[in-house]
Amino acid sequence: MLVSAFDYRLPEELIAQEPLADRAGSRMLHLGRATGALEDSSFREFPEVLRSDDLLVVNNTRVFAARLFGRRSGERSQALSPRNPASKDFLQGKVEVLLTERLTDSARNVKRETGNEVWEALVRPGRKIGVGERLFFGESDELQAEVIARGEFGERTLRFEPVEDFFAIVERVGHVPLPPYIARQDRPGDRERYQTVYARQRGSVAAPTAGLHFTPETLGRLRERGIETAEITLHVGLGTFQPVHAEVVEEHKLHREQYQIGEDAAARINAALDDRRRVVAVGTTSVRTLEYSAREDGRVHAGDGEADLFIYPGFEFRVLGALLTNFHLPRSTLLMLVSAFAGRARVLQAYRHAVEQRYRFYSYGDCMFIE
Repeated sequence: MLVSAFDYRLPEELIAQEPLADRAGSRMLHLGRATGALEDSSFREFPEVLRSDDLLVVNNTRVFAARLFGRRSGERSQALSPRNPASKDFLQGKVEVLLTERLTDSARNVKRETGNEVWEALVRPGRKIGVGERLFFGESDELQAEVIARGEFGERTLRFEPVEDFFAIVERVGHVPLPPYIARQDRPGDRERYQTVYARQRGSVAAPTAGLHFTPETLGRLRERGIETAEITLHVGLGTFQPVHAEVVEEHKLHREQYQIGEDAAARINAALDDRRRVVAVGTTSVRTLEYSAREDGRVHAGDGEADLFIYPGFEFRVLGALLTNFHLPRSTLLMLVSAFAGRARVLQAYRHAVEQRYRFYSYGDCMFIE
């Protein structure tokens, strides 16, 4: 299967650069899998289009300020302007780091010392940052890291010097990791807006964007209708947004991402499956977590681990019954997942309709409900 089969034309002006003032004000394209029927609607209608016995599964991961601007060994700290990372000083030789995964298990061959934080990260300029180099972040070099390894996807492994509260410093000196197709610097408002209202478990470098449309009022209406919900966690990392460089879909290898499914969530999901009730996933990250857990016996198992399930057409879904999702980039693994669920031809037809009707695309854009 060729990656080019998942391409489509998108006018640049349809890429949402700003969130709507009202989260629930997004448009929602309703796609029927069986017929390919399309209906233009609003996300406000979402609680009403669900069945009363549906089980809604959400990803409660929380985005942190994972984008760090710093300096390399030998650079003068006063030359960096952290409040303006696109400044001339930065472009002349500073370093940009996107923390993608906190390494916590011994199976990853990480040399760990007391108090050290060890992370996989994407770095820029990538070719110039070698193993053994030291990097410094913050106006007074509050964070210091050594590059200790290079990965198969071009990422680096960074070992940070011990500090009293690593995440407190990261949140203070770091930036919201907005996707590269949002052509502006992050702003203070993004710290709240690029986050779901039910975000709890810190660890993501990108938001599970289908959840950005929910408001407390939406959740209240779901409760009023008696619609059951379950929370799971997948920390969005390199696996979600990593570009597909292969020409053939089957040759692409997905990066691992950390997940957790609690006992209560697993019990709720399995009970719904036993009762032949529909499991509705909010976002592709929820789908990949559920299907990874159920890949062997069709049951969702409580526990944590690293998921690397690559879903593309031909995949047999064991859990998913319906999907709320945003619109995804051409040739992306996320578009392939949606196509696996609803059929490539129908999904691409829906995308053409969305372009014609001027829907807003990607993270801060509109959404699509597939059932």
